[in-house]
Amino acid sequence: MAASETHYVLPLPVFDKPVKLLIVVAPYYKDVADQLVAGATAMAVGCGATVEVLEVPGALEVPTAIAMAERLAEFDGYVALGCVIRGETTHYDTVCNDSSRALSMMGLQGLCIGNGILTVENRAQAVVRADAAGQNKGGGAAAAALHLVAISRKWAGKSKGIGFRA
Repeated sequence: MAASETHYVLPLPVFDKPVKLLIVVAPYYKDVADQLVAGATAMAVGCGATVEVLEVPGALEVPTAIAMAERLAEFDGYVALGCVIRGETTHYDTVCNDSSRALSMMGLQGLCIGNGILTVENRAQAVVRADAAGQNKGGGAAAAALHLVAISRKWAGKSKGIGFRA
């Protein structure tokens, strides 16, 4: 169904100084994760960014690793990758909701994060979405992070000030 849809994709931003992205991936489904990383890396490098890849145990650890990197390292943006496939218990809902919520909260605090954690019903859906030659959700997440970095740089150093305006 979604394969027949056409979507508008923003042109990639152009940067005047280097961009450094951290790709944080949960390789629980290793083949899917590898495709997501390949897509994200190709997108970032194609835009002139450098990348570092960090593996974490699961999707719930992705936001924690990004928060740690923001405090302790020097990155312009982050790409969150992984795959959560619905199982027989409600654990799926917890992992999907909590990882997404944590990433969103960090984004609202100003971090430039592209969320490429797949939340799917089955492996076949994951494979289609992860395929770097297909839907390339890893590449899409990297593109999102790069767009946010460009916006952040556009507004860097600007201040609305404090107090009353004349």
